[in-house]
Amino acid sequence: MSFTDNFIKKQKLTLSAKRAIFSISKYEVMFKKLILFLLISILFINCKNASITVLSSSNVADIINNEFTGDLAFNTASFVEKYWRVVGNTGFNKSIYKIAEELEKSGFVLEENATENDILTYRIENRPLKNPTWESVNAIVKIEGKNDTLLQHATNRNMIALNSYSTPKDGVSAEVIYVRDFEKIADLDVKGKIVFAETSPYGIYKSAIIEGKAAGIITYNNPSYLQPEKNTTSIQFRSIPIDTVNKSWAIAMSFAAKERLKASLEKGKTTLKVRVKTNIYSSEELTIVADIKGSEMPGERLVFSAHIQEPGANDNATGVGLALEMASLTAKFIKQQQYEPKRTLTFLWGDEIISTQRYVQEDSIRAKYIKWGISLDMVGEDTEKTGGTFLIEKMPDPSAIWTRGNDKHTEWGGSKMKLEQMKPHYLNDFLIDKFKQQGKRANWIVGTNPFEGGSDHVPFLRQNIPSVLFWHFTDQFYHTDNDRIDKVSKTTLKNVGTTALIAAYTLLNADKKVAKSILLNLETAAVSRLNEEFKQSKIAINNGDSLSTQIEIITAWKDWYQKSFTTTSGLFSDEKVINNDIEKSQKLIDSISSVIIKELQKKN
Repeated sequence: MSFTDNFIKKQKLTLSAKRAIFSISKYEVMFKKLILFLLISILFINCKNASITVLSSSNVADIINNEFTGDLAFNTASFVEKYWRVVGNTGFNKSIYKIAEELEKSGFVLEENATENDILTYRIENRPLKNPTWESVNAIVKIEGKNDTLLQHATNRNMIALNSYSTPKDGVSAEVIYVRDFEKIADLDVKGKIVFAETSPYGIYKSAIIEGKAAGIITYNNPSYLQPEKNTTSIQFRSIPIDTVNKSWAIAMSFAAKERLKASLEKGKTTLKVRVKTNIYSSEELTIVADIKGSEMPGERLVFSAHIQEPGANDNATGVGLALEMASLTAKFIKQQQYEPKRTLTFLWGDEIISTQRYVQEDSIRAKYIKWGISLDMVGEDTEKTGGTFLIEKMPDPSAIWTRGNDKHTEWGGSKMKLEQMKPHYLNDFLIDKFKQQGKRANWIVGTNPFEGGSDHVPFLRQNIPSVLFWHFTDQFYHTDNDRIDKVSKTTLKNVGTTALIAAYTLLNADKKVAKSILLNLETAAVSRLNEEFKQSKIAINNGDSLSTQIEIITAWKDWYQKSFTTTSGLFSDEKVINNDIEKSQKLIDSISSVIIKELQKKN
């Protein structure tokens, strides 16, 4: 019996009094239930907050490895690779708006609608195009007298050279003339004929079309690294000059098509029936930029750049998708209060080199505070299929002058550089260290190559902004119409994106402790490099190379690292704090290089 029941029984209260007391009892129960509900709610909220782990140097690798799936990157690449993207054309612009759609899903706000409190913003920049854009629609090539096609757009979308105009609706029928010596086209009568040559169509366009009045061009020149005798249907895309007067066309061939055409020519006169449909029209250039605003130093930033144009999946639908998932996951961490960048993190999608170059040139104040730039280009390869290796293309260091030992250029190749072109900085070895750690964790091969250029890291470097390229090479499907989504690996996307974010978060929130850690890693790398170069110099001298050249190489590496040490002071505001550590590292490297040079002199 409750306290209330006892009270009523003892006092023998009236009915109205009883009712009043029962009413009090009812509210007493409701009040207890309310208190219980509030306690449970508070407990639930506290448990939820307790389950959110703030990212730190000790857990960042584990958390990002768990959270970065590669799904958004892969799905975006699948969307983008459906189109041959040329700046301003349908596929390029659809890719831009796909990125915007996914950014908004992740919480990014269109810049013009944002308030000062919005951390996640994006904008789409539009500019008129000087030249018309271009897109391929359809094409078919037949050898007259044969039932089957030589080439068709449905299976070889790279067959139409970029900037080609359409043929008449019914196509063009013309005799093929095989030109073996390109310099002698002027001596041949090619008027009204289709010029066949094993070279780039761009190089012979003037002599064949403008001067020779040929009906069109058909060419083949797949490089050997594409393994054309194995990948017989691959066509590496080609282009011709924009020609609004002659409005001509060119066809690029696969190895198989080239062999068939040559076999037909050996039997006698060969006529081709060619139909080409393209769209050429005025358009605008779109660039999309997403910013994640830093809480303490918003002017300072790290920029990831991923170009949209190209016809392939790995090149560069993977870079587009990877940057998007990196931005989206960062937004998630921020909304869940797991991460707050002190510096700004920027993602840029646009036309290769052109968009990045504009970004670092058009605003001198913004450019002054860009601390790092990274190009994401061909970052998702299934290497068992493509034959490529994930590579970090380094900022210019002495390996771009003296390439030896484990340093090797790719099939892309690079010209020999000069000492005055070197870019000493900690970024090379910092990123190599982070990616090697992920390589060990995921049983994933990570390599490097000396500076070669050709992607979005170049505009940064031209402005003296530290920058590297993440990519894969050598890829046997590079720039071919066999670079499709089946050559993309979600696992590779996960590894590259995960490590890129780990490195980015470390740099964005770098403090004195991080700076000293990077300096220590840089010192270790410097010692390792000097020992490797000592080994290579001994081999070189034994092979007859001069001592003076070997001393020059050792000295170049010593100078490169000593200057790189000083760049770590820019990681935080009070540079004096780390100066003593920098001097110690410099003295150590100076001592080691001196010993190496003396040893080389003794051996000589």
